[in-house]
Amino acid sequence: MIRVLVAEDHTIVREGIKQLIGLAKDLSVVGEASNGEQLLEILRQLECEVVLLDISMPGVNGLEAIPRIRALHHAPAILVLSMHDEAQMAARALKVGAAGYATKDSDPALLLTAIRKVAAGGRYIDPELADRMVFEVGLTDSRPLHARLSEREFSVFERLVQGANVNDIAQQLALSNKTISTHKARLMQKLNAGSVADLVRYALEHKLV
Repeated sequence: MIRVLVAEDHTIVREGIKQLIGLAKDLSVVGEASNGEQLLEILRQLECEVVLLDISMPGVNGLEAIPRIRALHHAPAILVLSMHDEAQMAARALKVGAAGYATKDSDPALLLTAIRKVAAGGRYIDPELADRMVFEVGLTDSRPLHARLSEREFSVFERLVQGANVNDIAQQLALSNKTISTHKARLMQKLNAGSVADLVRYALEHKLV
């Protein structure tokens, strides 16, 4: 039996995933989490083969949680489930240690296949996304500007776009205001943005929110 932990902050989506997994005889949901901190806490007490991880959760988000999950003693395979069908986001998740990347609008049967594949030590990428990744991520001259952001800068960028200010972000990431301000200045420079409104516009254009 493949044990799955579902980490997703939207209750309806989480319930739907649990029902879907419940239909498969070889899979079972052994736990659920609605934010990154809760997920890490549960994983310290509970063993499972696969974590189905929503990439944009409150608090510690999916991308930040991946390396922490990988560092655990019996680290499960991580299958990212995202509403972003963006090649750059998938590449980022795989780079920091995810075993697979599926999108929320993919075929339910494919999601079950993906869980089985990563549980067996394999890799899985949403088929439609795999084609795009070869072209978008592989060709340096066509990489979007946000591909140049570090993981930390990307985390700050995401939160700024969602309306958080420097103080909020400093608290969420347990860093000083000065450090967050430095990250903000660097990311704005890299994205050629003069204001937070420019960042929001950029995020909308590139389907990052």
